[in-house]
Amino acid sequence: MPVLNAEPPVLTTMHAVLETAARMEQEAIEGYVALRQRMLDEGQPGLAAVFERLITEEETHLRQVDVWVAEVGSTDAEGILSAPDLLPMFDAEGADLVPPETLDAYRAFSVAVRNEERAFVFWSYVAARAPTADIKQAAERMAREELGHIATLRRERRMAFHRSRIAAFPGELPDILGLEVHFLKLLKSLPEWRDAGSVREFAEETQARISTVSELAFRIKPRLSGQLDLALGKPATLCGILLDYYLDHMSCEKNELIVEFCANAASQLVRCLSVLVKLAHVK
Repeated sequence: MPVLNAEPPVLTTMHAVLETAARMEQEAIEGYVALRQRMLDEGQPGLAAVFERLITEEETHLRQVDVWVAEVGSTDAEGILSAPDLLPMFDAEGADLVPPETLDAYRAFSVAVRNEERAFVFWSYVAARAPTADIKQAAERMAREELGHIATLRRERRMAFHRSRIAAFPGELPDILGLEVHFLKLLKSLPEWRDAGSVREFAEETQARISTVSELAFRIKPRLSGQLDLALGKPATLCGILLDYYLDHMSCEKNELIVEFCANAASQLVRCLSVLVKLAHVK
């Protein structure tokens, strides 16, 4: 279950609860709208349709909040304005950055699941610190709603996973060590690698990851969903797949040592990906 970047504030009125809920749903809608537009701009109508489904889902959630607002009725202006500002809750988890060919429906639904899980954690915190019984009940209701959303999106994710397995590249797929080794070869094949600079630093970081990966027990292989030829030919694409793998592992791994390694690897790969994308556009 994802954790929050900051402890939620204490919400002191019913309108603060409802306004916060509406704000969180609207933020998710805007995040998915931006991702849908990016997929359209990149010529990925299939993925744009997935994000369109997520937009529809979030708009349904927002209407549920609006109905609840109507049920509660009006209160004074002071209550309405009492919802505190929050740090952004929606996290695209790199889907707005990685090359679009590294994304698939499973990845899109995974982003949605983890955002709903963060919302569930948020409302659980709010309920635990609620100053009154009615605020506690309202926050617990929101948490239950988020659990329902999680269950729906997890079902979608499972179906997307099975579809991707059917379409997967035939034969034996490389493990994370094999992909890291090939990524190092791709980095060293770039003309920029010969110069002292960021590409050489990324190659050194990759070599260090290779040394560590061989000592850690990674049980799950990366999902390539039929993209193996493409991944093995483009540094930016393979970098995005590696980033995806480490981000996914951070949320499901129990071993703290591996979680820390994945977090460091993801941080390195985010920086690397931004440079590789710029180099690809220059060429």
